[in-house]
Amino acid sequence: MSDVIQCTVDTGVMLIRINREESRNALTHSMYFRMNDAIREAEESPSIRATLIHGSETSFCAGNDIMDFMQHPPLEDDAPVFRFMEAISKARKPLLAAVNGPAIGIGTTLLLHCDLVYAGDNAILQMPFANLALCPEAGSSLLIPQMIGHRKAAELLLLGEKMDAQQALELGFVNRVTAPDQSLPLALKSAQKMAAMAPDAICLSKQLMKEHQAGQLEQVIKREGAAFAERLRSAEAKEAFSAFLQKRPADFSRVE
Repeated sequence: MSDVIQCTVDTGVMLIRINREESRNALTHSMYFRMNDAIREAEESPSIRATLIHGSETSFCAGNDIMDFMQHPPLEDDAPVFRFMEAISKARKPLLAAVNGPAIGIGTTLLLHCDLVYAGDNAILQMPFANLALCPEAGSSLLIPQMIGHRKAAELLLLGEKMDAQQALELGFVNRVTAPDQSLPLALKSAQKMAAMAPDAICLSKQLMKEHQAGQLEQVIKREGAAFAERLRSAEAKEAFSAFLQKRPADFSRVE
């Protein structure tokens, strides 16, 4: 699994590269384990001061690998995907992302927990949970309406509409849009800048920005996770996933 999740340390920064480009960097059960371990290693190591998640110049993360997802559905609280959500939502040290190409599902929701996000102009963000008869995850039902208001959030979470890089910038999902080959260098430069600063001051500043809703966010993530598991067992979700795999429109009129 080390070939599809590559972890390196550069000047105090843990770089986590999603490297499964033949599947547009879709995540599997095992990949969540590795990413979770890498983030926790970064959190525990005194020599690592920031974490940066990235893909390639053409793909960030196309969400969950559907076949693997169906084989390993996250039905329990300790499922790897839920452990990953906990790790990113509770990270004390700066968390950054460089995003190019598709950022689908958790490829977008993980960005909500990043402190800085740099996007290539080819980035496409989308959260098509309702399209698959599922529900929001990773605290997105709380964080996105707070960011952009209920009506705009409804376009993204109920209709599953896509955002291009410029829209993502205007809505506050990313800090800057650049050429695809520059998103990672810019993100790494910012990560290294923070890594060279006083670490306790950086961590405290992040804590102060987030602690006012930390408890609420934790509860929302748990509530979403429980609801997500319920949705996976539903007849609607079975129809949605069957339609997806058969490359046909879902027909919910025949779902009882």
